[in-house]
Amino acid sequence: MSSDKVRLALLGCGTVGTEVVRLLHEQSADLTARIGAPLELVGIAVRRPGRQRGSDIDPALFTTDALGLVKRDDVDVVIEVVGGIEPARSWLTEALRAGKSVVTANKALLAEDGATLHDAAAEGGADLYYEAAVAGAIPLLRPLRESLHGDRVTRVTGIVNGTTNFILSSMDATGAGFGEALDEATELGYAEADPTADVEGFDAAAKAAILASLAFHTRVTAADVFREGMTGVTAADMASAKEMGCTIKLLCIAQRGPDSAGTDSVSVRVHPAMIPRSHPLAGVGDAFNAVFVEAEAAGQLMFYGRGAGGTPTASAVLGDIVAAARNRLSGTRAPSESSYAHLPIRPIGESVTRYHISLDVADRQGVLATVAGVFAQHEVSIATVRQSGREDDATLVIVTHGAPDANLAATVEDLRALDIVRSIASVLRVEGGA
Repeated sequence: MSSDKVRLALLGCGTVGTEVVRLLHEQSADLTARIGAPLELVGIAVRRPGRQRGSDIDPALFTTDALGLVKRDDVDVVIEVVGGIEPARSWLTEALRAGKSVVTANKALLAEDGATLHDAAAEGGADLYYEAAVAGAIPLLRPLRESLHGDRVTRVTGIVNGTTNFILSSMDATGAGFGEALDEATELGYAEADPTADVEGFDAAAKAAILASLAFHTRVTAADVFREGMTGVTAADMASAKEMGCTIKLLCIAQRGPDSAGTDSVSVRVHPAMIPRSHPLAGVGDAFNAVFVEAEAAGQLMFYGRGAGGTPTASAVLGDIVAAARNRLSGTRAPSESSYAHLPIRPIGESVTRYHISLDVADRQGVLATVAGVFAQHEVSIATVRQSGREDDATLVIVTHGAPDANLAATVEDLRALDIVRSIASVLRVEGGA
């Protein structure tokens, strides 16, 4: 590498890529001062080079040959903002094995096959940075990767998807149903035309895998994450949560602790949950993200900010570029992957949770005793019961104490089989509080 410049190759020039180029131009002098040498963008790989992308981008930089750009001898740092598994994986492994630093925002690839990238980085002696893959501009991954490296993280709880948080915040504030809140999110540009990845929890699950991997020094993939979407959350659920002094959020929860055999293990899950309004995450509204980290020595830490959007994500990408460029100039490397713990993944059935269960039941004598007997049969303790009646029907809202998720799931299945239970209107987990 020439010592007077750090040369960059950009893969992808959509919303985030265009912002990266703009910031590189606007902050050129400051970036040079921070790094100790100027940054030079030598190529941009795109699928459609003729597409309009901003007047400050030199058209001569565009190429459709991404792999050829990655292989160029004059490239020091490869920046990938394309997304997806392939061909991004092939491009990045080629770069890393050749000793070129990589900066990526590709959460899907990191969550599905981050091991391949980390192995390629080790093989090539190269840096792999991915701060922008989770929570946009919020400085989160580097604190987990470096600042808390001397501590033992026990739990990470987060709101890591802005679309779902906007929808649930709107439902909480206005009493709207899911469909109405989703329509609003779409009109305002928070939700994609196909919101499946967001509302069914796939996006949050990928981010949860990355967070758990860093927090617990264990390779965790998206396939290890229990995932439940939030399309079933209703206005009635939100109203019930309010009566309990709670709100509902789509949470990613990663926790370290003993499994049923007493072995240290990791549980990672994504699902909607009721949380007390006193919890730090309860007040996170609009499309903001926040992650609550608990560690043995540091205690409780909160990371909050805009988790998506072109400019916030580009900010995180630029921070990684600066770090990678400094390392190139000084001949050093970023901390390598820390996966020494190799902790087993604890199945969702062993996770201890609380449930909020709403039942439509026949309003007749002995119903409550029968329902309570099902809970007792599965060793699930009832914390509170609220009943409201209407003619021949009644609604029972039951909140449990903590119990293994498998016990709670079995309880719900047996309740469905009772002739006195007309329907189970909703089942939600409850996090935080007693």
